[in-house]
Amino acid sequence: MKVLVVEPISEEAIDYMRKNGLEVEVKTGMSREELLQEVPKYEAIVVRSQTKVDAEVIQAAKNLKIIGRAGVGVDNIDINAATQRGIVVVNAPGGNTISTAEHAIALMLAAARKIPQADRSVKEGKWERKKFMGIELRGKTAGVIGLGRVGFEVAKRCKALEMNVLAYDPFVSKERAEQIGVKLVDFDTLLASSDVITVHVPRTKETIGLIGKGQFEKMKDGVIVVNAARGGIVDEAALYEAIKAGKVAAAALDVYEKEPPSPDNPLLKLDNVVTTPHIAASTREAQLNVGMIIAEDIVNMAKGLPVRNAVNLPSIEPSDFEFMMPFLTLAEKMGKIASVRLGGAIRKVKVTCSGKLATKNTEFVTRALLKGLFEPILGNEINLVSAKPVAVERGITIEESKVESVEHYESLLEVWVESNGKEMYLAGTCFGNEYRILKIDVYNVNFVPKGHYIISLHEDKPGVIGRVGTLFGRNNINIAGMIVGRSGDKPGGIQLMLLLVDDPPTPEVLEEMTKLDGIIDATYVEL
Repeated sequence: MKVLVVEPISEEAIDYMRKNGLEVEVKTGMSREELLQEVPKYEAIVVRSQTKVDAEVIQAAKNLKIIGRAGVGVDNIDINAATQRGIVVVNAPGGNTISTAEHAIALMLAAARKIPQADRSVKEGKWERKKFMGIELRGKTAGVIGLGRVGFEVAKRCKALEMNVLAYDPFVSKERAEQIGVKLVDFDTLLASSDVITVHVPRTKETIGLIGKGQFEKMKDGVIVVNAARGGIVDEAALYEAIKAGKVAAAALDVYEKEPPSPDNPLLKLDNVVTTPHIAASTREAQLNVGMIIAEDIVNMAKGLPVRNAVNLPSIEPSDFEFMMPFLTLAEKMGKIASVRLGGAIRKVKVTCSGKLATKNTEFVTRALLKGLFEPILGNEINLVSAKPVAVERGITIEESKVESVEHYESLLEVWVESNGKEMYLAGTCFGNEYRILKIDVYNVNFVPKGHYIISLHEDKPGVIGRVGTLFGRNNINIAGMIVGRSGDKPGGIQLMLLLVDDPPTPEVLEEMTKLDGIIDATYVEL
């Protein structure tokens, strides 16, 4: 197998592939035109985040069998185009977890003990011992926002420093937190109780600006804020004002809203702000880990062995691909709806495939459902391979079953999701390439889950729908479609309403909708 490495990876990874009989050529810094000329010669390509392996590159790569992404995110790779060509895409999930966690702790210590400022002072020939009075972390309360892989490791290290640790993550079970002696609390409690707050959530629509002016006002005076996750989660303008006002004693940042940050960013002018240039994952060990993970999978592919970190679906037979893909999309959409509607920590998932679908390999139907469940929480960090291990990490029970016969439809997909004592049921099917959700809980709906949807429960009485229409018209939001599902044939009781809108509603509009007479709840989901 000939392997093309177009971005730097560890020499150990390159040597490993060569020792296993692979012909490896390292050609970094190529132009796009050069890449398109070179890639047809190779059966494997290794990239990081800069090189775009889009449909054009994949089309040109006549002999390509595997694409290796030495890192987690695969935004620079056209997964669908690769899958349709039978090309396996692999990444390196978790390879830089410990490096990132350790850097967050280093930032925390640097901010608490004013280490960069003291270092700079000594190098300037000064000896200002009184000026750099710090605080001990022992006995202080650390608030960890996000208890995923990195947050979990940060919390463990905070416990080792003899800190009290609180965590906010509505999608993690109490049992998972208790494994390391961490107490799960609500967001406001964490803000009000923590001496140090450290952020470990992905950047999604829901987490952008997660910590802003209102959140800083709820914090203790003299709090330390650390962000080694993603820029934009902490509102930089609000952070600056909170530091100037004395609410925040110090901040430590590895990530920024704009990278690199502008030289005139006011945070860079503050002496009590510790900054590093997005290097949390930049350790020799992390780069060795991600490189070796990719190298091992490429060697396995060359030897005809299973790869461990496939992002797409190499096990689906080409003849089944066209039939299965709509069901994977359907399952993912179902997961998104359940995640948004239920909220909280998912405890149990049950998947039943009936009819023709039951005769296929349905493993990835479950993975697609889990991906949909986690995507509103983890954003693009979740994929079809990582979804199941993440579910296991979070203590989610997964049940899968097949039923060969089904009434009315050639195939039927049914899912049950349980969260915090609540359960949601969805059923759907596919007609060719079209996927449709047929039922949500006890409500018959039959719709294509694509676009901006508002899902709401309301009392079945006159005027409710009219009031919703008036509200949306007043806020210049066009309703493109509406489905109302009854639980039976008779009027009265509770109905489910699905609103397809041209633009997503603001949180304020949703809140106002829930206050309308007859409306019980309302949630927005982009499908």
